[in-house]
Amino acid sequence: MKEIEPIAYFRSPFTTKFGIPRQSGLVNELRGRIVFEPKFSNEDALRGLEGFDYVWLIWGFSANEPAGGKKWNEEDSLMVRPPRLGGNERVGVFASRSPFRPNGLGLSSVRIAKIGKGVVEVSGADLMDGTPIYDVKPYLPYVDAHAEVRGGYTDTYVWEPLEVELPDNISEYFSKEEIKALSKLLAQDPRPHYQHDANRIYGMRFENKDVRFRVENGRCIVVEVVS
Repeated sequence: MKEIEPIAYFRSPFTTKFGIPRQSGLVNELRGRIVFEPKFSNEDALRGLEGFDYVWLIWGFSANEPAGGKKWNEEDSLMVRPPRLGGNERVGVFASRSPFRPNGLGLSSVRIAKIGKGVVEVSGADLMDGTPIYDVKPYLPYVDAHAEVRGGYTDTYVWEPLEVELPDNISEYFSKEEIKALSKLLAQDPRPHYQHDANRIYGMRFENKDVRFRVENGRCIVVEVVS
């Protein structure tokens, strides 16, 4: 079997896994770039893509250990704990979008913002900086969009966004667009969902800065930003 190779790498404001949206499309203000490898950066490879609004990205969970995912054996558990269920209930790995899978592949739908030579700028991605991308396919609404279908446990679990409180000097660290994206990210509650200590300070790397926050009574309070 032929081994797959990255056709591109993703450039993102996130240099670590913590804080990345749990699904694509949750934070549309979040920008990133698909940077194609030299042999795939020929303009012919993207010809016609300007007629589409979204693309599918097939990519690898490169930050998992070992890279690409471990080799699963028959005795290994095939159950995971989705964050949407609070991190306590288990479901089968194939009934989840857990990053820990028999093959470390991810699938994301992102909106095209701009197409350049060997680069596609997108919004709404859930990828870390440096993520390898193995394929890009156009999103086709006539077959990829399914109205009035069931979403399993995601239909019954109510997800309440957090109220976000930013420090008065936040504009010293981020632009208006970055502040909007950061607020949406924090509202999604980046914490592991089994942690509920209101006094614990979390640190999230965003745009090469350390955003430190805590969560209390439905509020995400940014306590400081460190360059």
